[in-house]
Formats: sequence, C-alpha cells, structure tokens
Amino acid sequence: MKLPINLSPPLNLTIRALQQSYKNGDFNPSTLITELLAEAKNYPESWIHILSAAEVAPYVKALENKTPEECPLWGVPFAIKDNIDLAGIPTTAACPEFSYVAEKSAYVVQQLIEAGAIPLGKTNLDQFATGLVGTRSPYGAAPNSFDPDYISGGSSSGSSIATAVGLVSFALGTDTAGSGRVPACFNNLVGLKPSKGLLSTTGVVPACRSLDCVSIFSLTAEDAQTVFSVAANFDSTDGFARPNPISNQGAVNYPAKFTFAVPLPRQLAFFGSDDYQQGYLDAIKQLEAIGGSKVEVDFAPLLDAAKLLYEGPWVAERYVATQDIITNKPEAMMDVTRTIISAGEKPKATDTFNALYKLQDLKQLADKLMAGVDVFMSPTAGRHFTLAEIAEEPILRNSQLGYYTNFMNLLDFAAIAVPMSFTQADMPFGVTLFSPAMTDQKLLTLASRLRQHNQLPLGATQLPYQTQATSLAPSKGYIDIVVAGVHLSDMPLNWQLTDRGAIFKSTAKTAAKYKMYAVAGKVERPALIRTKGNGSTFEVEVWSMPISEFGSFVQGIAAPLGIGQVELETGEILTGFIAEGYAAEIGTDISEFSGWRGYCAAR
Repeated sequence: MKLPINLSPPLNLTIRALQQSYKNGDFNPSTLITELLAEAKNYPESWIHILSAAEVAPYVKALENKTPEECPLWGVPFAIKDNIDLAGIPTTAACPEFSYVAEKSAYVVQQLIEAGAIPLGKTNLDQFATGLVGTRSPYGAAPNSFDPDYISGGSSSGSSIATAVGLVSFALGTDTAGSGRVPACFNNLVGLKPSKGLLSTTGVVPACRSLDCVSIFSLTAEDAQTVFSVAANFDSTDGFARPNPISNQGAVNYPAKFTFAVPLPRQLAFFGSDDYQQGYLDAIKQLEAIGGSKVEVDFAPLLDAAKLLYEGPWVAERYVATQDIITNKPEAMMDVTRTIISAGEKPKATDTFNALYKLQDLKQLADKLMAGVDVFMSPTAGRHFTLAEIAEEPILRNSQLGYYTNFMNLLDFAAIAVPMSFTQADMPFGVTLFSPAMTDQKLLTLASRLRQHNQLPLGATQLPYQTQATSLAPSKGYIDIVVAGVHLSDMPLNWQLTDRGAIFKSTAKTAAKYKMYAVAGKVERPALIRTKGNGSTFEVEVWSMPISEFGSFVQGIAAPLGIGQVELETGEILTGFIAEGYAAEIGTDISEFSGWRGYCAAR
C-alpha cells in the first residue's frame, strides 16, 4: 500500500479508475476515505456536515463482507445533498431551525450504500432547494470550483463542487427546476436529471413533491450510468415512484445518425453573454460532428410551460412542504427564500385546475414536437453570473437561470447536462440533451459520445478525459469490432450486431493505409484491403459486442471478407472487417469515396 495518498493533483476518482487503483493495491478504501475527509475540510462552504471518522467507519467496515465483483460501487466515495436523509446524521435543508436527525437513510441512499458506496457527508444547498444560484444558504455561498467570483449554481451547489474538485466520485442532488443541471454546467460536470419517479424520493425533503427528482453529478456519463443503474430501483413506498422499463435498463444504442431540435433563433436568450452564445453555436457543430442533423423548432410550448412553475400555482407545493416553519417561525428562513415560498399561500384551487388544463395542452404540443426528432438540445443556462451580479438582482437573475430548465419536469422529460467547451474566461459551458421520459439510458449513451468527442478535462481537476473508459458498454466480456459497410448503423445488416446485443461506441476513421472495393453478391459489400504503399482513410464505426456472441457473428461472414486487425487514424488497432487480396480482382475500386456511405450516396 502506498502512503500517503497524493491528492495534489487530485486522484482520478472516476469509478473505473478507482476500481483499478484498488485492484492494483495502490490504496484501500479506509486509507482513501481518511484522506478525502481531511481534504474536504478545505472546502467548508461546500459542506453542511462532513462525516467524522467514527461516523464513516461502519460503511468502510461493511465492505469486508462485500466484493467488488458483486458490488458495482465498492469503495466509491459520494456526497449527499442535505435535503436527502442519511441515517444518524442531521438533515437541515440549509435551515438550522428545520434540522432533524434522520432515523434511516433515504431509499436511494440505501441502494447506493448496499452497492458498496461510502458517504463522505451532507452538502450545502440553496435553502429548501429554492434557487439556482448556490448563494441562498445560512452556511455560506458556495463559490464556483473554477473561479470563486462566480456562482456555483444551485440549488445543489455543494454536491457539484465536491464532485468537480475531486473529493467524491459522484454526488446526489435534487432537481425540480434545474438544480441538478445548472450546477453541472457551471462546474464542468455531467448532470443527470432522471425521468420522474425512477429514483425514489422517500427520505427527501420535498420542494415540489409532484415534480421532484433526485439527480446525479458525475465526471463522466459512464459513471452516471453506473450510479443510475444501481439507484433506479422501484420503491413501492413512494407514491410518485414509477418502474423502470426494460428498454431503459443497461447500456443501449444510439443511432449513428440522428436529428436534434434546437430553439428558433428568436427564442434563444443569453442575457448579454457573448461567450455563452458562442459556446452554444460551437455545441451545435459538435453534435453535427458526431452524426447529428439540426432541426429548428418552435420552443414556445416549452417556454410557456416553464412560466407556470413560479408564476403559476406550483409554488404552492413549496409552501406545503415548508408550511410549519413558514407559519410558526418565518424568521428562520432567509428573506429571499421566504419571499418566494410565501407566494404559495395565494393560489386558489381554481388557479390550480386552470394551470393543470393549460399544462396538459402544452404537454400535447411539446410531445408532438418531440416525436419529430431524436433528441432536443438547448443551452443549460444562458449566462454564468458572478456572485456580485446575483447580489444585485437575486430573483430576476435566478429566474433567468431557469429559462432553459424550468419546463423539464412539468413536461415529464428526461434530461442530462453535458460539458461542451470553455469560454474565453476559461469558465465552463454546457448544454442539456432531453427527450421523453424513460429514455435516460439513450441520453447517457449520447452524452458519452459527446464527451468522447470534446475530450474536456474532468470537472475542475484538470485530469484528462482520455484516462476514462470510452464506452458505456462494460469492457469485461465484450469485444470492440470495426465495421465499414453493410453493418454500419441504418445499413441492411446492422441487425446482425444489434440482435446480438452489440452497442454502438463511436464513429472513427481508418489509418490512411487502405483501399476499398465494392464486391457484388446477394448484398453488395465493401472489401477493406491494407496496402503496401499509400492508401486512403475511410469512415467506419466501432461497436462493442458480447464475446459470447462473437463466434456466431463471424460464422456468418462470407468470403472474401473476414475478421482481422484494422488500424484507426488514431493509431489504435482493433478487431474488424478486412478482406482477402483477391477482392481487388473481383471488386470495383471505390477508394475515391470517404467510405461505404459516400459510395452508396453517390450511386
């Protein structure tokens, strides 16, 4: 065992890297947690309660009766937003007078602990999860992980910072109006807002109970997928719980070619931020580079729905959740929080039903828009404000932060915030991908593809992204295969991959060392032959197939094609389709094209 652990620069705490460190014997969970708890004290505004050595010891000791093979989160440190219960620890919702000691952990927390995860503590938040800024807490404003003059975003401020600076592998937040996405954007993180009801809210202090979601902050989409797969366990005691359909369990494919909807230009709002406007335009190019086709659509139904959250009767749900303290001890609330929530006493029952009718009409319109594309994309936020700017206009600028987020749960969409670029001031910018409920795994796959493309560093750690696994597919028991023709996405024989459980990983290009020939047959196919002299580069795809299915797949390959080694433009060598030399004699040279798709399009 190597002691002490060097946390400067930060350790790579992505789940795959951490598991490898444990396997290598670099350190054990006890040593790691001790070091992380000490380091956490350097970020006091991020935490409301850091676990003591005695409080964390039972979770570490419990690992002795578990194995990494059976527990996907074995020894993985995580943080919990302090409106989510952890047994024996106070839950404050950032209001000391509200505080109570939880008798048992929230259902979702218990799922993670049983899978081997170790809680480090409870994180700071905007009081009663009311805000997108990270400044509305008596425990202090949580500064941004890149520049303390900027807001961290909220309400899940502390959870985002703990993840971004490398104190935990992942963190739980909540997301009613954007609290799991805005902080992810401002701290260069992946922020998964699951479909409503998939992660239990039993043991979570409600904001708007009918809309609340437990969210996941992580450094990579792969880690979010691992946590989501553990946490999305149906809770029969939660009246708002929904079972996760089979189609949304485990890694799933995403089409190599897809359409993504964006708002009409006149509907975009950047609130004076040229940097974020440019980041958005660059994000469109990134989506196009990985196979997306942009479609501009009228976002009016979504934006109209967003207005209902605070301008309509849903604020009454926040009043219900805090009714006892706002009635009997209103001075316990921060002024801005009390101002917002106290408005929830005013709506009448007739207001509620009128708003429900309006929302249902908007939902119909939004679903119709959604049916016309594969995914929607928008900026996660229109501008990143400084602490001083929020202090000048706390309610107005908080409202502006919700421009692209407030409609999501009202319209029952799944969403994921994805890091995309950095501004000229070296601050993060990100977008949100969203689609209908129960498409969480598809969004995770697409987010993974985007992160592989942009290769941004991990959070605020400056650790390079390339240290990560490159696919949501598990490496154990899978083999990567390069396909170049009729097995490409949307091509006639692609079903031979998907029916065997193969998962799309990425588009790629071969090294400039090949020629391609079209070979006639029942299905015309390309033959890829390596040349001795100068060759060409061709567009291909990489798929990950269960090894158990590989044999039957190879048996179906007809001569002159076969399986061998294919060198990619990056220098990586993978298993893939090649052809015998005589294919050049019986086929037509199509090396002038960019690949099989280019040849098919020219025909």
